[in-house]
Amino acid sequence: MIDYQVQDGVAEILLNNPPVNGITDELLDQLMATLRQAGGDPAVRAIILGSAVPGRFCGGLDLPRFRQRTPAEVHSIVGKLYFQLHELQSSLPKPVIAAITGAVRGGGMSIAITCDMLVAADDSTFGYPEMEIGLLPSIHYTHLPRIVGRYRAFDLLFTGRVFDAREALALGLVSRTAPPDQVLAEARKLARVFAAKSPELMRLGKAAFARATDNGYRQGAASAVDLVSTVFGTDDCKEGLAAFAEKRKPVWGGK
Repeated sequence: MIDYQVQDGVAEILLNNPPVNGITDELLDQLMATLRQAGGDPAVRAIILGSAVPGRFCGGLDLPRFRQRTPAEVHSIVGKLYFQLHELQSSLPKPVIAAITGAVRGGGMSIAITCDMLVAADDSTFGYPEMEIGLLPSIHYTHLPRIVGRYRAFDLLFTGRVFDAREALALGLVSRTAPPDQVLAEARKLARVFAAKSPELMRLGKAAFARATDNGYRQGAASAVDLVSTVFGTDDCKEGLAAFAEKRKPVWGGK
């Protein structure tokens, strides 16, 4: 599920779970293990996180498997995605650059925001479709308004509309854009810039930056995990996930 290589001081971690890099316990466990490996390797000075699946960075949770989970299992996987992955990324002494190609949806957005910089293909697309399938993008309630403002965040999170890389750049959701065939090259160029800097200063600087920009994320993440677990037990969540699996429109019955 994860491809890994190190070259010239840069570790490249590529999600490889076709067809859409659906998020599972196994993928998250392997991703976090590989990040720890790169973080502890003295030969690695910067990290790139991308995708080996054409046209997809990450499509979010593997919904066919997710809907079979118990509430306790849901709490576990969402805890890994919302809290443990963020904590790991924040504690890494090396910068992590997301190289985004293709579609990024739902939980894929949650993975992307744990990185320090996001380089996106010009034709990449983004979205928070959780409400359309009976879920809530609850972790993004914590961080998104601080990046794009309250009203634009409400627009993106509650309409679930798809938006492109140009809008993501204007909103401050990505660091820079590049042509689709040059995204990895742009990420590598950035990684080499970071790799040339003092490892000790990078470690100290990243730790200070993480503290300064936390803005209550840890507390918000705990609440977000609990919220998703609560939503999972509702009838409308069951209906939304069933409708997605059956490729039909959901019939909402909640009050």
